[in-house]
Amino acid sequence: MDSLHAGELPLSIAHQKTEAVATRAWAVDRMIYVELTDQRIVGFPANRFRRLRDASERELADVRLEVAGTALRWESLDEDITIEGVVAGRFQLPPVV
Repeated sequence: MDSLHAGELPLSIAHQKTEAVATRAWAVDRMIYVELTDQRIVGFPANRFRRLRDASERELADVRLEVAGTALRWESLDEDITIEGVVAGRFQLPPVV
């Protein structure tokens, strides 16, 4: 059996992809926030997604977690966004400068 060098992981661990899962989601001042299972909090501006950009504060606040914490859902806006995409920084629209 080959020995590992400091900082190396076995291939079976190094190539495993961990899924981003949120435990809660909320909106404040046109920012959407999610708290992940590892306790990180990730936020993004609503204007990075077409349907959220024009939504009211009340509509944005109506966010809920779906699919066992792997997606955000706004029923009234018919919008779904994956937590994985948010964490990876994959947005529909460029930042407003």
